[in-house]
This record gives sequence, C-alpha cells and structure tokens, in this order.
Amino acid sequence: MKKILIIEDNSDVRENLAEILTLSGYEALIAENGKIGAAKAQAEPPDLILCDIMMPELDGYGVLHILSRQTSTADIPFIFLTAKAEKEDFRRGMSLGADDYIIKPFDDVVLLQTIEKRLKKSERLRAASEQSSNSLEHFIDEARAMEAIKHLSENREVRHYKKKDVVFREGEHPRWLYFVEAGKVKVFKTSEDGRELIVKVAQQGDFLGFLALFKEDSYPESAAALEDCSIKLVPKQDFAALVFGNRDVNARFIKMLAGHIAEREQQLIELAYNSVRKRVATALTQLCDQGGPVIQLLREDLAALAGTAKETLIRTLTDFKNENMVDIKDGVVTVLKLEKLREMPN
Repeated sequence: MKKILIIEDNSDVRENLAEILTLSGYEALIAENGKIGAAKAQAEPPDLILCDIMMPELDGYGVLHILSRQTSTADIPFIFLTAKAEKEDFRRGMSLGADDYIIKPFDDVVLLQTIEKRLKKSERLRAASEQSSNSLEHFIDEARAMEAIKHLSENREVRHYKKKDVVFREGEHPRWLYFVEAGKVKVFKTSEDGRELIVKVAQQGDFLGFLALFKEDSYPESAAALEDCSIKLVPKQDFAALVFGNRDVNARFIKMLAGHIAEREQQLIELAYNSVRKRVATALTQLCDQGGPVIQLLREDLAALAGTAKETLIRTLTDFKNENMVDIKDGVVTVLKLEKLREMPN
C-alpha cells in the first residue's frame, strides 16, 4: 500500500484528503503544519507528498527546500496544494523541484489521476536509477574519476599553515586548487561589520576553491586554518586540463558542486528556522562526526559555525553541560550524549 503524506494546516481540507486517499487504497499520513510534516517525512519517508503552500511555522517552499536536500527524501514526488494560481507561484515551486500543482478547490478525479501519474513516473525513475548504479560501466567510471583525482593531488607543492593562517580570502582571484593533506580548515563568509559565518569545516581529503575555478571568478568565501595543517597546491591550469579533458572527472566535480550548493541551502534553512540550541547542537554533532567527541575549537569559531554570537554560544554550552550532554574543561568540549544532541528538538 502506497503511503501519502498530507501536509495541510486546514483541518477540513486535511481530513477530506485523507478520506479520499484512504477510500482509494492509499495509506494517508497527516501533518498539520510544515515543521511537523518535514519531520514526519524524514522519520518515515512516504511514497508521495501533498503539501499546502501557505502555512504557519514553515511554509510549503521551506518544506520542499529541506526535503530536497536530504538523501532519503530528495526523490519523493512532491505536489503543491494551493489556492493561488499566479504564474509566479508556479515558477517558484517548479524551480525548487516541485513535481506538480493542484489548485484548490480540487476535483477528486483530477487529484487521484495526478497522484497516480506521479507515482508511476517515480517508479520508472527509481528502476532506471537502480539499473544504472548497479552497472559495471557506472562502477568503472567512478573508479576512473577517483583514480584521476587522486593523481591530481600527487607530487604537488605542499604548504604548511599555522592555526589562524589565511589560505585564501574572499574576493581574491584563484591561482590554485587546494587539497587538504592534514589538519582542518574553516571556509567562511564575513559580514560588513566583520562577523564570520563558517559554512564548512574541511578536513583531510577535501578540495577547496574549485567553485571559483569553475566559474573563473573570485573566491566567494575565505578559508583559514583551524589548526596546524598541510595543504597541497594544484595549479589551476592542471585542474582545468583534467576536468575539461576527462569526462569522468568532470562528472565527479559536478557532483561535488551539487553537494556544495545543497550544503549551503540546507545551512540557510537551518539558520532561518532552527533555534539557537538546535544550531549549536548541530554544529557539535558535525564536528563530532568529523573528528570524534573531543572538540578543541575556539569559542568564536564554534559560534561562527552555529551562526550565533559568542556570548549566546557560551550560555548554550553551559546549558548543555548542566543537562549532562557535554563536558567542558580548560576550554575543550567533550560530547557525552551525541544522539541526544543529534535529536535536539527545534
């Protein structure tokens, strides 16, 4: 039995949809607002989602943003329910990845036909994807790309950076592709008043600066060492020759670009909708996943990663310590209850 999640704040519409779907042989799951709906979809991914646009807490666009950036929910057919029929709404929804629109008040037959059509298309795409990912050719292409990328970083100049040393600055024009051989590097944006927002913590095996090289433009962000680190420098002409001359490597870096964009959009969603406690908990879990439970990071860097003020971060860490989720000694944060932090409510 196919499961369909209904995210709708109007109880009459929600109950009517659930009844229609149940009578038509579907299992209907319901959520009364966007936040609850996004959480339900991630906890128990349905086969299709019907989602209102104008809702409290989190609107339909926000729900789609969140779910489209999660591996487990990105490919779920998503249909907007809306009473608004302006072209701008259609364009925005489709640009975000919506599969279809149903205008309220809707016809029952049209609703069911649209759902059936989208479910069938989803099944075809899933079958094609599985066949592709399991093919020998796909495996060989991936192996070739990784081998070529590995050679890209071999026999290159290595520079050593001390903690806080700048690797590159926002606005500078790129000369190198950077490969982190050892240590950690923060990638950050700086506001006009000098405040930092860390958008990524790169570690061993990560490439930096490839977005600017692809765009042939200045760096959109800055990078600095979080700890003593070693970084290999790949001349941009070598990078260009390999990426634009090797189809497999080109595809691999396009995947990296897609992941880069998805990470940034997810971070914007979290900054917009998550509480300070949730953002600090997320920052701690990310660092813990990367390097273990002992986190030696300056308070200003941890605050920049969580998108909050240093003073607010310190108060939040103190709360976490009082709740026995972390321990703090000599400035070092040790995560004690990772899963509790990971499941922190908003």
